Amino acid sequence: MQTTCTDRRPTRQTTGCCEKWKICQPLKMATRLLQSSSRLCVTFPLMNKRICKPLCQQLKFSQGSNGGNVKVPKIYTKTGDKGTSVTIAGDRRPKDDDIFEALGTTDELSSAIGLAREFCVEANIDIDMQLEEIQCVLQDAGSCIATPKNLASQNQISLTQFDASSVDTLENWIDDCTHQLPPLKNFILPSGGKASSCLHLARSICRRAERRLVPLVDSQQLDPKVARYFNRLSDFLFTVARYAALSEGREETIYRKIRPSKDKTK
Repeated sequence: MQTTCTDRRPTRQTTGCCEKWKICQPLKMATRLLQSSSRLCVTFPLMNKRICKPLCQQLKFSQGSNGGNVKVPKIYTKTGDKGTSVTIAGDRRPKDDDIFEALGTTDELSSAIGLAREFCVEANIDIDMQLEEIQCVLQDAGSCIATPKNLASQNQISLTQFDASSVDTLENWIDDCTHQLPPLKNFILPSGGKASSCLHLARSICRRAERRLVPLVDSQQLDPKVARYFNRLSDFLFTVARYAALSEGREETIYRKIRPSKDKTK
């Protein structure tokens, strides 16, 4: 099941973006999109000069131990203090806009997967590479979510286009893992150890993230391929949650109907 995580994020430079492109580019690699929906201008300095300029103004320089200049960026920009944030297309929206709700939930999902990875590593469950690649793909999905198709330029859309082959990859992983599991004959409850339970938690967050994408797809702001990926990802997380329980030799808790006991004192 193992694979190698590849960074699919756009690396193409945009001419005329700003004089400090070489500063912005490594900062873009270091600052994750989904840390905060209010930091889109930090993560994507490549889109246009208007978005990139505030970033360069936030950069500070200090002397390194070798006497050279060390670029130390501020993590805060203050541009979202009034409850708004900006998309890659450059339009400013309230932070409770559907786009930022979807970005925030995607961030939450990636965080849950990161926690699950740690439990899987501790238990020697061999799915860490797959989970890492998924986190990378979620970064790509965030780029696409943050680029409303009805407002973005063709260049912006092409730079943040989502790779549909990621859905095929998930389906292959699901099939490979399913062959190693006992048939599912009952409903199961989130259980089976820390790794398994955390993967179930990630699955439920993934379902919520998918629901957040529906209005964006319906309004033609988002490529439907992204929503399809989230739908398949929840299936994958369910499958590997069962695989994690099996790998640790832990029992899954079977759902049972709870019937009220009759009060025999009356």
